[in-house]
Amino acid sequence: MTEPIVDAAPALDFDLKSLPKVSLHDHLDGGLRPATIIELAAEVGHTLPSTDPVALGEWFREAADSGSLVRYLETFDHTIAVMQTREGLARVAREFVEDLADDGVVYGEVRWAPEQHLTKGLTLDEVVEAVQEGLEAGMEAVEATGRDIQVGQLITAMRHADRGQEIAELAVRHRDHGAVGFDIAGAEDGFLPSRFKEAFTYLAENNFPATVHAGEAAGLESIQSALVDGRALRLGHGVRIAEDITVEFDDEVVVEAEVEEDVAEDAADVNDFDEDATVGMVTLGRLASWVRDRGIALEICPSSNLQTGAVAQFGGDIASHPIDMLYQTGFNVTINTDNRLMSGVTLTDEFELLVETFDYDLDDLLELTLNAAEAAFLPLEEKEALVEYINEAYNNLA
Repeated sequence: MTEPIVDAAPALDFDLKSLPKVSLHDHLDGGLRPATIIELAAEVGHTLPSTDPVALGEWFREAADSGSLVRYLETFDHTIAVMQTREGLARVAREFVEDLADDGVVYGEVRWAPEQHLTKGLTLDEVVEAVQEGLEAGMEAVEATGRDIQVGQLITAMRHADRGQEIAELAVRHRDHGAVGFDIAGAEDGFLPSRFKEAFTYLAENNFPATVHAGEAAGLESIQSALVDGRALRLGHGVRIAEDITVEFDDEVVVEAEVEEDVAEDAADVNDFDEDATVGMVTLGRLASWVRDRGIALEICPSSNLQTGAVAQFGGDIASHPIDMLYQTGFNVTINTDNRLMSGVTLTDEFELLVETFDYDLDDLLELTLNAAEAAFLPLEEKEALVEYINEAYNNLA
């Protein structure tokens, strides 16, 4: 991980929105503006729960936070329904970029599943081209205001479907036209990355990077498969790697891994963990050690993790989220939003949540941002330029 070079950590007495940010885990169909959904739904004849932008936005947030998986998934039925035309896709993608820039994001990767946008007759290549058209229009609009942002596509295959190879080939086909990486998403539990082993092999043979949703709705077996079968360079969420970690305070185990025998039977590493002046012992299993020691980035989405129950075994609020433990013990943690519409959050909101809950300072936010910059699917030269830009911006604040 790149070391922050900020000279000092001043009090956070400025608007966090002004900080340059890197967004690695943000779904296109989870980041629409309510007003846009209403307008596009009227054009295609789709019925919505409400035609008032404020009420519709509240409906999305309440449905996502209801504790009902059925209601949570229903929210995407409405967003995907209005993303079936070239015009709809391009508009959503353009506004997506503009909204990221308004939140201070300077580099972003937007993930979406082209196979879900074919009901109006568009081909896979046509929907990718439509989204790229919108992304480029958004970047041009942001540039016209004197700001900078770069956004690339993470072409995603749905885990429950059987189009992995086809979507992998689609991603590689568009690698010089906006596609920067590959992902698999959807129902994680019961659909291991091994189902797409041939597709991931194809991607590796073509030197095309992959991030894999793992360690959210399923645990260590999913993470292991993402690394072995998916050749994942990053883990989408990955937060349940904490199940392979044991933390003891005052001889009492407060976080204990329930690891599968074939994944991590023995402890592989032990470190001191100092949090709020309390010294504990952290024991990492073999899988956790592998992920941490090799700097495999965790695309953690704090608010979303609470809504989906991904961290329920650790507690029901942000204070019990294992993100701080992972960060303090050296994991390559990055901060993301997942679905900004459903969770009702921005990346600034997530940073503020961490500052309020864990007392993070400017140095912490810089390190988390640099983690994301280093993990971006960018050529080395562009990555170095991004890191330099972020460090300079933070030093100006300091």
